[in-house]
Amino acid sequence: MNILVCLKQTFDTEARIVLEDGRIKEDGVQFVINPYDEYAVEEAIALKERFDGVVTVISIGPARVDEAVRTALAMGADEAVIVDDPAAFGDEFTASTVLAATIKSRPYDLILAGNQAVDDGSGQVALRTAELLGIAHIGVVTKLSVEDGRVTAERDAEGDTEIVEAALPVMVTAQQGLNEPRYPSLIGIRKAAKKPVERLTLADLGLSAETVAPRAQIVETFLPPAKGSGRVLEGDTAARVAELVSELRQTSKVL
Repeated sequence: MNILVCLKQTFDTEARIVLEDGRIKEDGVQFVINPYDEYAVEEAIALKERFDGVVTVISIGPARVDEAVRTALAMGADEAVIVDDPAAFGDEFTASTVLAATIKSRPYDLILAGNQAVDDGSGQVALRTAELLGIAHIGVVTKLSVEDGRVTAERDAEGDTEIVEAALPVMVTAQQGLNEPRYPSLIGIRKAAKKPVERLTLADLGLSAETVAPRAQIVETFLPPAKGSGRVLEGDTAARVAELVSELRQTSKVL
């Protein structure tokens, strides 16, 4: 079984966000594998161990992405592809177009990805990629089984559980609870240094900067306003409720 994993490197979830000239500063920031993508990597490795397959990690990003990719290889992935081209670092349209072009050139039975990235939280890239590839997509998956060329997935559906079946090839996005990602072993880390990592540019994929140019533009980046202190409402229950409703309508404007 050939399994592909779409992986993104993101800020550590504990990192402090600092803005400079309207842009997020990356100096001194710790980068990690997107946590949702870790579930995808773990599931791919578990399936490989069962079906004796090959796991290929695909990522888009600058030189620093190598660290996240090597971590996935140390966990047990077999090989990796990194698209390192400044014109490939765009929005969801850009990422999905580049991923689809990368995937089309290689065999695959199953594609795994995280449900969303913790930095932008759009949850669009995997869906867009599946659409460009012309394959089915099952999202927010918390349990996955593969038998006889078909997948059966349990997916989180607004607090309930849906069971969905699809024929391979299919794109599956992982939700928290799908598994518990393993830690790379010392032996795995040593082996990762020798595993093949293919590096591509847009030209290698037959793409140009114009064809993958972002369709969305970030107008402004800003930190949320500082939270004010809380206030204890006085009076009996009816008075407190009336005051609370007034605050929500007139001050907070959430009603």
